[in-house]
Amino acid sequence: MYFKLTQTKAVSSSTQVLNQDALLAAIEDSLAMIEFDTQGVVLWANENFAKTMGYNVSEMPNLLHRQFCTDEFAKSRKCDLFWDDLRKGKSFQEKIQRVTKSGQMIWLEATYTPVFDENNKVEAVVIIATDITQRENSSKEITFQLQEMAEDLNRRAEQGIIRSEEIATSTKEVVNESKENLDMLESLKHQAISIEGIVKTIREIAAQTNLLALNAGIEAARAGEHGRGFNVVAGEIRKLATKVQESVQDVNAHIEGITSETTKISDATERSQEGFAKNQELIEQAMEEFTGIGNSARELDIQAKVFKDIV
Repeated sequence: MYFKLTQTKAVSSSTQVLNQDALLAAIEDSLAMIEFDTQGVVLWANENFAKTMGYNVSEMPNLLHRQFCTDEFAKSRKCDLFWDDLRKGKSFQEKIQRVTKSGQMIWLEATYTPVFDENNKVEAVVIIATDITQRENSSKEITFQLQEMAEDLNRRAEQGIIRSEEIATSTKEVVNESKENLDMLESLKHQAISIEGIVKTIREIAAQTNLLALNAGIEAARAGEHGRGFNVVAGEIRKLATKVQESVQDVNAHIEGITSETTKISDATERSQEGFAKNQELIEQAMEEFTGIGNSARELDIQAKVFKDIV
């Protein structure tokens, strides 16, 4: 090992130096570590790193860094430039995708640190890594579900607009043909019932979206500093879910108004013109709310895609 770690702290007016071997042992026990020479050949790896990559510790020496990379990266100019920068003493900290001995793709949060000799020349590169595969898979699953919900929410909103347009057409026909009032009112009731079912589905989708946003926030908290962007997107998704819930509540209020007005018209057809005028206004308001829900769904889909890019 090439580390030189010391730390001091005041204890009863005296200086205490941490035991270097004990400190390195503690780091090695908790993190996955591997050391390469400047050509990318493994010099040493601890048990945690070997186990993460599916190897035995004894198999690690003399393996090549490229063997742990995807074929696309290993054969790319980017890989050569990456090692050129390491040899120049530039360190890296990033989320990387690697390939285990069995060919499984995993994600690591890794820090590449050049190690210098007494002449300030890079003689090795140490990598300290954390396996974040489970977090990445969970993030992708959440993103996939959010996108599905956004698409379903948008589809439901479009169906609601179509239903509202059908109601508006029926209402106009009733106003122009008063003799067919009763038949049209019955149709209007069924249309209102249909919208109620759509609104219920949208409410359930919004509630599930809010729950997923909460889960995403929890995942972000677990991810620490690297989950900050994750948490911002989760917050935006939660706001959109709340906005959808509010829109659904407004639409519900309008539908209740439609149902109430329809009942009144059924009981007193002589007031049909006035009642249908009010219905027309409520329907227009409902259509505006469904348009708002559709916009929220599109925003939700955009946020889900941004969320996917971040994680």
